[in-house]
Amino acid sequence: MTKNPYEQYKNNSIATASPAELTLMLYEGAIKFGNIAIKAIEEKDIQKAHVNIIKVQRIIDEFRNTLDFKYPVAKDFDRVYEYLERRLLEANMTKDAEIIEEVVTHLRSMRDTWKEVMKRAKSPAPGGAQ
Repeated sequence: MTKNPYEQYKNNSIATASPAELTLMLYEGAIKFGNIAIKAIEEKDIQKAHVNIIKVQRIIDEFRNTLDFKYPVAKDFDRVYEYLERRLLEANMTKDAEIIEEVVTHLRSMRDTWKEVMKRAKSPAPGGAQ
């Protein structure tokens, strides 16, 4: 049985991604699932909203589980992720699209910051120093 070429491409992309690229993929996924949940709430599809909110929660939980607390900034990230998880729980109980939009806005900001970090990590230091 031939595998779906898109699925093969997606699996290969994940298997060959660097940790930084995987983090970016997770941010992108969380944003996508958050947007799907918002649309599902607007369409009164409660089950679809629930499933996608849970997906966002799982991604945020993965971020929390992989924080390295030997770096002081990890504590700050943990607090942000904890807040987002609380908001998602509230959104799931009330099916409040505005709360999910707030979470997605935070995730977009974090994703954009992460993209900038990745870009700076790839570019050589000023003056040609590496």
